[in-house]
Amino acid sequence: MGICRDTQTEPKQLPSKGGTRATLFVYAVAGIDTMAFISNGVSLVTYFYGYMNFSLIKSATTVTNFMGTAFLLSLFGAFLSDTYFSRFKTCVLFGSIQVLGYALLAVQAHFSQLRPFPCKNVPLSLSNQCESADTGQLAILYGGIYLIALGNSGVKAALPSLGADQFDEKDPKGVAKLSSYFNWLLFCITVGAMLGVTFFVWISDSQGWDWSFGVCCVAVGLAILLLTMGKPFYRNNIPKGSPLMRIAQVFVAAFTNRNLPLPQNKEDLYQIKSREPENETEILQRTDQFKFLDRAAILRTKQEASTSSAHGQWSLCTISQVEETKIVVRMLPIILSTVFMNTCMAQLQTFTIQQSLTMNRKIRNFEIPGPSIPIIPQLFQLFLIPVYDRIFIPIARKFTGIPSGIRQLQRIGVGLVLTAVSMVVAAVVESHRKSVAIEQNMVDSASPLPMSVFWLGYQYVIFATAEIFTLVGLLDFFYAESTSGMKSLSMAISWSSLAFGYFTSSLVVSVINKVSGGWLANNNLNRDKLDYFYWLLAGVSVLNFGFYLLCASWYKYKKLELNPEDATSDKKAKGKMETCIV
Repeated sequence: MGICRDTQTEPKQLPSKGGTRATLFVYAVAGIDTMAFISNGVSLVTYFYGYMNFSLIKSATTVTNFMGTAFLLSLFGAFLSDTYFSRFKTCVLFGSIQVLGYALLAVQAHFSQLRPFPCKNVPLSLSNQCESADTGQLAILYGGIYLIALGNSGVKAALPSLGADQFDEKDPKGVAKLSSYFNWLLFCITVGAMLGVTFFVWISDSQGWDWSFGVCCVAVGLAILLLTMGKPFYRNNIPKGSPLMRIAQVFVAAFTNRNLPLPQNKEDLYQIKSREPENETEILQRTDQFKFLDRAAILRTKQEASTSSAHGQWSLCTISQVEETKIVVRMLPIILSTVFMNTCMAQLQTFTIQQSLTMNRKIRNFEIPGPSIPIIPQLFQLFLIPVYDRIFIPIARKFTGIPSGIRQLQRIGVGLVLTAVSMVVAAVVESHRKSVAIEQNMVDSASPLPMSVFWLGYQYVIFATAEIFTLVGLLDFFYAESTSGMKSLSMAISWSSLAFGYFTSSLVVSVINKVSGGWLANNNLNRDKLDYFYWLLAGVSVLNFGFYLLCASWYKYKKLELNPEDATSDKKAKGKMETCIV
């Protein structure tokens, strides 16, 4: 192998912004933010049930609604990030809102006058007689948790995109690093989640909920400070106007021109040329899907092309703007087909915690807190993510030639299959747990069953593997497929899959209870039919995967038109690379 030497001495350049150095701040903030948020996501059900005197079903539903709202509101944060603020400013603003939410909950947990007398350790037969929280107490509670949801939503929308912005998508090495970035982002999120379900849960169990919420408040505040320290290293995006407005313009223009015939030659449709200086976005190639939207780019007169702008006109849009709209429309079926996986995840996060409270959680003299059970899949994820990134991707890349090893849609599909498998395993484990309760005559007992809590690890580990494939695949897919003016929106769209999963979870529980006559209505898992519920989720997951296959096979990936200068530089770079490896 030869050695490549430049014939000309290049001047030394100052270190440029972006790159892996800048993402280190993003990794740290993502871990800290997740540490605080997930610790509440897994343990608030016990706070609602034991301290706010909610029923078991209401506790689980309130948690899923809280989590779902946090993910759904990321669409609002994405709108502000893409339209008015940079991603950095969005993270700082919404992070501050999150701090206020934790502070409000800490105050309520500290002063007993602000919550009802706790009904903790009351026999199951008398749990319905507990004192309910009054209107003022509920107002403080819901105000705190939904301030947290709002603040976390903006961070979720902008922070992953801020990190991804540090890599150049036009550079093949940048594409490979971008895929790796999302893997390591999940790794840091997992580390944060592990600390959340162990250290923070320990604080709430041993020191009290006021300390737990207070430490969350301080942690998120420090995360905001850490993010600002990295500002000199960031490549910051410049907001390009509302992507929702551009999408609306395409639909309005297409409807206005609905009676005009489409030209036979696609060159007759309106497009800003790549050499024009006002063009600051990608030039997208026209696709044959959704041809009715192409009418938004029909030129009525020759003078219209010179008087119309690429943005802001409701009667004429560029092909790139039309294709940007088509990308969003094509993404919607993909999102819908991943919603049910997150419905299953929501059920595991709530009911598995309740299952663990009925089982033996002791390791010798140490008793594992119920909300800390998710550490089992998280430990597995810490091992699997580096294996996937450092071993699987390089091997797969040699066979496929794809920088990320396999296509993002293939990765998502693997995760959906594993989701169905995890639901089957969950049903089998729950059937065994109930049989132990019956055999030991402990159906109505509040004492733990003589069955190790690590039985729940089987379903958790399989689902953790599914999450590595699907969640990272979604983030990578939506960021790569979106245009530069809607990166935050694309992240929010991927998070909205989790939001609808959580909301669907609450709806599914309510519907199943009514249709089945009360599978989950006894407020006692030993008498409920949770195993039937898991079997139902497994069956629907199989049907959902079939729907996903249809959506994935129908999807067409985004294609860019290169500037002539870019094409020339690509050829030179390719030629130089070939010379170097001779």
